[in-house]
Amino acid sequence: MAERSTAAVDVADNSGDEPLTAKADQSTADGVAQNRERDTDNDEAQGSNETGRSAEKASTPELHSGHKLARRYRLEECVTRLDGFSSWRAVDEKLRRAVGVHVLPAHHARARSVLAAARSSALLGDPRFVQVLDAVEENDLVYVVHEWLPDATELTTLLSSGPLEPHDAYQLVSQVSSAMAAAHREGLAHLRLNPNAVLRTSTGQWRIRGLAVNAALRGISSDTPQRTDTEAIGALLYAALTQRWPYDNDAYGLAGLPKDIGLIPPDQVRAGIHRGLSELSMRALANDGATASRHESPCTTPEELVKAIGEMPRIRPPEPAFTAPPEYQHTSYQQGTYGRPVPHPGVSQPVPAPPPPLQSRTGKALKWAVSALLIAALGLGSWQLADALMDQGGKAGNDTQTQTQDGSEKNGNKPQPTQPLEIQGAREYVASGDAQAPEAVGNTYDGNSSTYWRTKRYNAGPRLAPYKPGVGIVYDLGSAKTLASASIALRYAGDHTTVHLYATDSLTPSTGVDGMTEIGTATTSGTSLTVKAAKSLKTRFVLLWITDVPQAPSDGYSGAGYKQAITDVKFTG
Repeated sequence: MAERSTAAVDVADNSGDEPLTAKADQSTADGVAQNRERDTDNDEAQGSNETGRSAEKASTPELHSGHKLARRYRLEECVTRLDGFSSWRAVDEKLRRAVGVHVLPAHHARARSVLAAARSSALLGDPRFVQVLDAVEENDLVYVVHEWLPDATELTTLLSSGPLEPHDAYQLVSQVSSAMAAAHREGLAHLRLNPNAVLRTSTGQWRIRGLAVNAALRGISSDTPQRTDTEAIGALLYAALTQRWPYDNDAYGLAGLPKDIGLIPPDQVRAGIHRGLSELSMRALANDGATASRHESPCTTPEELVKAIGEMPRIRPPEPAFTAPPEYQHTSYQQGTYGRPVPHPGVSQPVPAPPPPLQSRTGKALKWAVSALLIAALGLGSWQLADALMDQGGKAGNDTQTQTQDGSEKNGNKPQPTQPLEIQGAREYVASGDAQAPEAVGNTYDGNSSTYWRTKRYNAGPRLAPYKPGVGIVYDLGSAKTLASASIALRYAGDHTTVHLYATDSLTPSTGVDGMTEIGTATTSGTSLTVKAAKSLKTRFVLLWITDVPQAPSDGYSGAGYKQAITDVKFTG
């Protein structure tokens, strides 16, 4: 099948739908730094595409970060360079949002088919697909602009930590099958439906990118497009259930099946797999000669797969774990039984009769006597209290003592409680080389933990030096304030992230980091850390400076490498 013929090349697709294979010139330090910030994951594809890249260099205008298309789309980072085309993360300056852009020469052999595929995909308008926003031929270039989903995670990344839960796998196959059935009804096929083309958003929705366009960029076609896409959905489900690729080659960060044993059902690969989902994946994969478990007929189209899913019992999400709090035990005093014998289980207890009211003459006299004594006691207590207050009046001038709420006196030098410091503005600080993501700085203090500012991807780490001294953001607190600590939420865990805080003089510091006053530093291998001030210091502008980043998997921005992203920053003082 056409889809499987490219499997060996596609083992490390990334956010731009294909790994970057071009190498930067390493003759200078700048060249080394550029090479460290570009994806170089797919060595297998490199040799087979040298000819295409040579032709591209000879005939394609040189594109670089900062280049603008249509005076609107500013190219930010190249995530793919392969076989005569390149893919970029870019910024739509008109709408101020991130977008993805595929670029190829207008004379490229596949330029016309790419334009046609992009325009057909855009007409579908199904929100389950990453939308094509523009398809243009201009200045000897053809470029396709599509949505960029920074809050979405590739299936490849999700599976790097283990297989999906049954409910998540059920949602994956249901949503992807339904979407592809709708596309095929409109005459559109994907033909490159792999774990890098399927993303899950922060809301749990599954999105498919590259409908028709990815295949057109690579010149892939199929005589049986519905069977090709159906088998691809079966492979996605198989991988989601087992964390294995259902062929004998490793691909997409997943180990393939052992050679010479053929395709075995998922529930024979791992224990505890949902039987219905296991059988469903086999019915879809039967297109490649696999034998479906039990006696169900194979599914050869996405529509048949949708019907088969509908016949299954729906898989509901797991019940949230709930631990009942320990029952509050009342003491005998609180239950009003103080002084009474403790009842024994199973033994009925007599109800005590109330004492008779004092209605006799003696009782009345006793009540009057008790009342007189109470009045006398209250008068005496009031006189003693007033006398004590007057005695303390002469001590009121002692300002070294404070009165606590419980009446005990404490020293007045107790520490003051910290207060949150509001961030009034921020700007990325670039000590050398290119900026990281200046348009996303505001995401670090917008109150939304699903948005973030991120660094570029580096090939070596955790320390960024000597290629970069560090990366960071300067925050404006509005006025000079005493900073106590900073709480920083990170996107990636791993060994390790180091953050420093410096006091500086403006959003665009007049000195380098060496000329700033360090407030504090902290290191973590988790996804959060707190930097505490080593000394009391007032400043309006604070530089958050990252010098070490962990190894992290591929995501919607770049491939696997050393990188970090900040989701939330909060200062207290």
